[in-house]
Amino acid sequence: MASRREIYGLLYDAAHELYNDDCEARSIAELIITECGGITRNDLLVEPSAPLHIDNLDAIIADLRAWRPVQYIIGHTTFDDMTLNVSEGVLVPRPETEELVRWVAAETPCNATILDVGTGSGCIAIALARRIAGSRVWAIDKSPAALMQARYNAERYAPEVKFIEGDALSDLSTVVPTKLDVIVSNPPYIPTSDRVAMRPNVTLHEPSEALFVPDDDPLIFYRSIARNGRKMLTNGGKLYFEIYETLADDMSAMLRAEGYTDVTLRHDFLDKPRMICATMSSTVR
Repeated sequence: MASRREIYGLLYDAAHELYNDDCEARSIAELIITECGGITRNDLLVEPSAPLHIDNLDAIIADLRAWRPVQYIIGHTTFDDMTLNVSEGVLVPRPETEELVRWVAAETPCNATILDVGTGSGCIAIALARRIAGSRVWAIDKSPAALMQARYNAERYAPEVKFIEGDALSDLSTVVPTKLDVIVSNPPYIPTSDRVAMRPNVTLHEPSEALFVPDDDPLIFYRSIARNGRKMLTNGGKLYFEIYETLADDMSAMLRAEGYTDVTLRHDFLDKPRMICATMSSTVR
């Protein structure tokens, strides 16, 4: 039987061939060993020569070399101190989205009514339901596969979240029959022309419909959601979006043109403008 060190080396080499980054390759190798091998990182460091068996190791290495995201390989990811299941057809939650959740939660009072548009894995909706006491959270996605994954994740952490099939480009008031204090969304926002510069682990495996927008109308989802907000938000209600860093100025201008006030940009942990908030006022309608 191979040792822990030997299996770690195989995984590290497979990851490093693609990502060419020591830190990332180590992280991927350690994650697979701890999740699939049932040992801790400390076990690996203290007894590297101990034997280790990982089921389907050859298939895992083949998946890595085919650029399959490690989160899909192990079947879950960590988000806001939760372990959420993820699989093909559902976008892998990112750290920037955790920052958006913290911003929304910090500014939203108890008992608020919240809508998450394009929920995917359910990460935003579930996290907000846990963080905001007494909140009523709705979540929409047009993908049945994503909704199935989101409902599964919610069963463990926030079973009260209401998941509904719906299209962000449609009239959402027909499927969410209530006034809202907050609408939050991480919609598709990457211009299609930027696809060529992205890593294959994203472009080959994560759902394109959750990532890319037409070059000639990159704000298509934001604009539709903002216009839905004009009908669905209470006076003083707020829109929160995760945004593409190159679209920050365009987003601010669009929200002001739609009549929203107090448009505020925030930077993420990499100091990039990746979040925006705007307020509904009675003059918007």
